[in-house]
Amino acid sequence: MTTVDELRRALADKEKLTDDLRRVAGKPETVAGLFPAAGRRYGREPLTDGWTTDEAARALLLAAAPPGEIHEIYRYGDTAEKLAVLKALPLLPIGDTGVPLLEDALRTNDTRLVAAALGPYSDRLSPQMWRQAVLKCVFMGVPLKVVHRLHERADARLDSMLRAFAQEREAAGRDVPPDALALLDHLKEA
Repeated sequence: MTTVDELRRALADKEKLTDDLRRVAGKPETVAGLFPAAGRRYGREPLTDGWTTDEAARALLLAAAPPGEIHEIYRYGDTAEKLAVLKALPLLPIGDTGVPLLEDALRTNDTRLVAAALGPYSDRLSPQMWRQAVLKCVFMGVPLKVVHRLHERADARLDSMLRAFAQEREAAGRDVPPDALALLDHLKEA
């Protein structure tokens, strides 16, 4: 997993970001204005491990801001901003306080938000909520490879839910997604 320090090193050449992080440290409420402008201010180029420069900058801004700002930034953010918040959650010292943000993302029909909600921070979801999220991925066509620790967390209850889904699809003459079948095979062997 990427760390805050790795993101900071990857963006070391962004002088504007360094200045903005100092501003947030001195005046935390400035993060609300800087966060939405990240794409314009720092660019949107790909970095490493699936991060872009604007997402990494947003993660660093969140790390410099008070934890209480995260919910408001997510609430009023557009999809790109919400994605950045979801990706940043495991990097922030916030404990379980970000779980409601995952739950919100999982209620959407935006495959990008659902996929981001199942990153490393999803370890904090209850087993039942996590199983429902995995099943939602299957329904929505979100590749199961995005689900953090899928094979470690998959259990007999998820197996039962997926088997029922597969039986319904087959009875209707519809295909079962290959990654769902692969997970069922894995669960059978486990």
